[in-house]
Amino acid sequence: MKSFLLIGMGKFGRTLGEKMLGMGDEVTIVDKNEDIVNSLASKYTDALIANCMNIDNLKKMDIPSYDACIVAIGEDFQSSLEITSNLHDLGAKRVISKAATSIQSKFLMRSGADEVIYPDNDIAEKLAIRLNSSNVINYIDLDSEYSIFEIACPDKWIKKKLVDINPRKKFGMNILTIKKGREVISSLDGEYVFEEGDQLVVFGNTVTILNFTNKQK
Repeated sequence: MKSFLLIGMGKFGRTLGEKMLGMGDEVTIVDKNEDIVNSLASKYTDALIANCMNIDNLKKMDIPSYDACIVAIGEDFQSSLEITSNLHDLGAKRVISKAATSIQSKFLMRSGADEVIYPDNDIAEKLAIRLNSSNVINYIDLDSEYSIFEIACPDKWIKKKLVDINPRKKFGMNILTIKKGREVISSLDGEYVFEEGDQLVVFGNTVTILNFTNKQK
């Protein structure tokens, strides 16, 4: 079980908080809006009404005790910047801050953020990729070059063995696992025969895989 301090309970903060609670984490939420905090307090480990731009308020929260502090403020960048800096100065183990632009990201990193996230940008990017390839079900961007994709099994592969398809050599992708509905096949060998409805979890160069999926029917 991990413990998190979540500052800013807008739409993104609420969604993130609910997901972390669902994973069994201890989550303390903070927002300067009393009505918002009171409406959510019963769900969380602790709920505080405070303006975190005031470092004295943060000092009362034992910042170093949390596994990570998340600054989920979206509209007031100045507040996000100052709170990020305050958390860093108070010895936070890890500070994760939300940004809307690359310029904001640079300033947040300089102010003490260990990681910067772009939720709006990430959603837009994933949607763009799915819209440009009907075969892409989901994907995780690992870095600027490589990703993990979940794709529909190409029709031409059905009833053929993995060893005969040889996707690593022929298509530049590694098959990590195959999903069959709720079943996950974690251990594959060359004799595996692809079936209709298979969903392939593959790793490789992002552009290479996208080019491959766009050629499939």
